[in-house]
Amino acid sequence: MLIAEFIFMLLMLYIGSRFGGIGLGLVSGIGLMVEVFILRMPVGHAPVDVMLIILAVVGCAAVLEASGGLKFMLQIAERILRKHPKGITFLGPLVTFLLSVMLGTGHAVYTIMPIIGDIALKNRIRPERPMAAASVASQLALTGSPISAVVACYLGKDVMQIPGLENITLVDILMVTFPATLMGVIAMSVYSNFRGKELMDDPDFKKKLDDPDFREQLKATSQTTLNEKLPREAAISVGIFLLALVLIFIIAVFPSIRTIGEGAKPISMGVVIQMVMLAFGALIVIVAKTPVAKVPNGVVFKSGMTACVAIFGIAWMSDTYFAYAMPSFKAAITDMVNNYPWTFALALFAVSVVVNSQAATAKILLPVAVAIGLPAPVLIGLMPATYAYFFIPNYPSDIATVNFDVSGTTKIGKWYFNHSFMVPGLIGVFVACLVGLLLAKLFI
Repeated sequence: MLIAEFIFMLLMLYIGSRFGGIGLGLVSGIGLMVEVFILRMPVGHAPVDVMLIILAVVGCAAVLEASGGLKFMLQIAERILRKHPKGITFLGPLVTFLLSVMLGTGHAVYTIMPIIGDIALKNRIRPERPMAAASVASQLALTGSPISAVVACYLGKDVMQIPGLENITLVDILMVTFPATLMGVIAMSVYSNFRGKELMDDPDFKKKLDDPDFREQLKATSQTTLNEKLPREAAISVGIFLLALVLIFIIAVFPSIRTIGEGAKPISMGVVIQMVMLAFGALIVIVAKTPVAKVPNGVVFKSGMTACVAIFGIAWMSDTYFAYAMPSFKAAITDMVNNYPWTFALALFAVSVVVNSQAATAKILLPVAVAIGLPAPVLIGLMPATYAYFFIPNYPSDIATVNFDVSGTTKIGKWYFNHSFMVPGLIGVFVACLVGLLLAKLFI
């Protein structure tokens, strides 16, 4: 019966994934009601802590976007890319990686991706090389971001029950995940530099060049953010946002700052992130004179709120099932993971493919890790495996990247799975997990 109920939960996730976004969370609500009122499972815990962090971070980042600060950051990135066009295959993914680390979301990629494609095309570099890697890098970076939802999951109260993680800090996690994911990005960029035929030798591209309309389109195409003059407040808002990140890092490094009251435990870093993001979002509004009416209309706010609803339904439904089923599954899962720790990475990977969210993947499987007593270095080292939704090319950033590549070299492929993001994604996640496990043994 437990296996049948597990298959039902996967079916709900699959049906929800067909709708995507908010639909994924709402369909999970149907699964939750069936679990509770028909299958008679005790109600699990809703992911309130993660949702609050998402709300706070998205609120601050959305204010940054509305103030022009995000575009200011993108202009800096574009200047770097255009100054070194021949290195676009390496610099493009590094730029999207760093933007995601700073913003805690990968959705800034929509603005920078056409620029990466434009630079590659004008320098006769196969656009697929930097563009596919840049799309993957923008998502792989999230486990190395101090303000991402997936990192917040690993700082939650439930995870702190794992022996060896009682005193884990944000800095401890980032000492593992940031260099691990960075190495993953570099590894896939090296591969990407040699993938596919050279642009002018590609038969499909040469065939397109025979069309005079296509040749004119290439001449007319010039994607840039540099033509737009931004107000002084845009730079100010970026400074305030970066100051917020620095403050979070300082509070994480010195627990005494967040220890209030004699004999009290330090305030959770999840709570600290919420407070800092809310406060500094307000500072951007006040100092940079940001029109708050523009905030809900930006890409960051819409995508963040969508993720919040999706995680709400997914995590609540899955927590209800695993809390109910774990007493029966614990022995078998514990033996498997203890003998072959890497199998937990496969579980993270498989769930991520279905739910299209690193935070939701973490919320689904972290209770399992707690129940089986997964070793702390393994848990932290395998964090990059929460990103696997490149496997099926239906994630918005991947679809957008395909559409942004006017050369047609970045594509889904005739067999669906032989798409441009598959090999970079596999290389990036594999290298990041390998490096992560090595670093976690040293630092955790």
